[in-house]
Amino acid sequence: MSSTVSYWIFNSARNSIATLQGGQRLYSRYASNRIKSKWRLFPQGPVTLKNNASCGGIALQKAYRHTSTEEDDFHLPLSPEQVNEVLRAGESAHKILDLVSGVPSSVLRFESNQLAANFPVEDRGGVAACLQTNGLMFGVFDGHGGHACAQAVSERLFYYVAVSLMSQQTLEQMEGAMESMKPLLPILQWLKHPGDSIYKDVTSVHLDHLRVYWQENLHMEMGLNIEEALMYSFQRLDSDISLEIQAALEDEMTRNLSLQVAFSGATACMAHVDGVHLHVANAGDCRAILGVQEDNGMWSCLPLTRDHNAWNPTELSRLKREHPESEHRTIIMDNRLLGVLMPCRAFGDVQLKWSKELQRSVLERGFDTEALNIYQFTPTHYYTPPYLTARPEVTYHRLRPQDKFLVLASDGLWDVLGNEDVVRLVVEHLAEVCRHKPDLAQRPANLGLMQSLLLQRKAQGLHATDQNAATRLIRYAIGSNEYGEMEPERLSAMLTLPEDLARMYRDDISVTVVYFNSDSIGASYKGS
Repeated sequence: MSSTVSYWIFNSARNSIATLQGGQRLYSRYASNRIKSKWRLFPQGPVTLKNNASCGGIALQKAYRHTSTEEDDFHLPLSPEQVNEVLRAGESAHKILDLVSGVPSSVLRFESNQLAANFPVEDRGGVAACLQTNGLMFGVFDGHGGHACAQAVSERLFYYVAVSLMSQQTLEQMEGAMESMKPLLPILQWLKHPGDSIYKDVTSVHLDHLRVYWQENLHMEMGLNIEEALMYSFQRLDSDISLEIQAALEDEMTRNLSLQVAFSGATACMAHVDGVHLHVANAGDCRAILGVQEDNGMWSCLPLTRDHNAWNPTELSRLKREHPESEHRTIIMDNRLLGVLMPCRAFGDVQLKWSKELQRSVLERGFDTEALNIYQFTPTHYYTPPYLTARPEVTYHRLRPQDKFLVLASDGLWDVLGNEDVVRLVVEHLAEVCRHKPDLAQRPANLGLMQSLLLQRKAQGLHATDQNAATRLIRYAIGSNEYGEMEPERLSAMLTLPEDLARMYRDDISVTVVYFNSDSIGASYKGS
């Protein structure tokens, strides 16, 4: 690839932008070979054609030029060091200490990273230890129509799962503490928090709903197993998100935030690891896979989730069962749910769950929907809601010594890398890290040696080994060509795109790689 890559990307992006005007809101419609928006939002009413062009039956106004795409506004290419700085800005890594005294955890460590295409970024991720069950929870949450729903789900879902798994005795202690206004038992230990919360002013509302949930569990004759806990937690949180905005809330901040959460959306994929027991719950098009090394040394991929979209025949069959035969041709149009949304399962998105009357009654309470960036639209063939569900598909896998790592990621990664590509890249990463790791046990760790190693690493520049597998995956997702080869010019150009163009060529990407302790897992089999 030549040095004209940046010019080609900017120029082709500029020529693909068209702006639709409907009412007082402008919508941006774009085409790209690399990425597709989850939402396709069309304005209400007819759109007039100013330049007599058309696109797929939709009349378009004359395209407006973004100033950031002018030739004289091109950003200079990033140096290798700057590329690494951008890619590694969101890195995090954590070694897992033994959660039960004397019993090694089945998880050694995890590495994660995130690269934004939307500003603000709409993806979220989280990792937490469930203190009442000794399980570990990993989650990736991919927002659309804004970041509000993804933020809320990333903060709240793990608590619902943890409460679902509590014993009756623990639930009684929790309720007793609330009644006597004493401190609650700790529920989670965050190892990677979803980020700075903007919902601090509404935590009392969230806690009230969580308390109602554990009160219901308290009166159940039998507790929930992990599969039931995951299933009920997803659906109950989604129900609470819907109910919170329907309630008569007095505080304006609480009302506005609740509306933004309900009218934006988020897909979710989370894993719960407890010893050799791995459960994965997925709603939407995030994905989880296992990297497996067989006894002969060969590597393979074991998918743990299925994407819930128009390309999933099972998902299409489910949608048709849930709606009249008269709608079977309109449930999926242009490979989208009702022609507007790519994933068929998600939190929030009440535009595809509520009746038209309920949507109208909520929005007529004096909300400034323009200021809150709330999309008001109803798909053409909207007859028998709900069309969307947050009910997850839950998979169980008993970990084996050959199961080496788990990768959870938002669809920004899977749009451009296949399952096998991801496994190969992580395996190559592990080999490179091992190869470049100095053996200081056999070599004198003096100052001269350390300085030499640092100079070697600096001289490697762009090709310096990433210490984080998630970073390597993101690097190849945006910087490799159709043959899977890394092209430095492409990588630099993709990272230099202005905010108004970045989303046209890539999505937000969030990745978590979880490494398993084969020795601990093998010992569990020997012990049993």
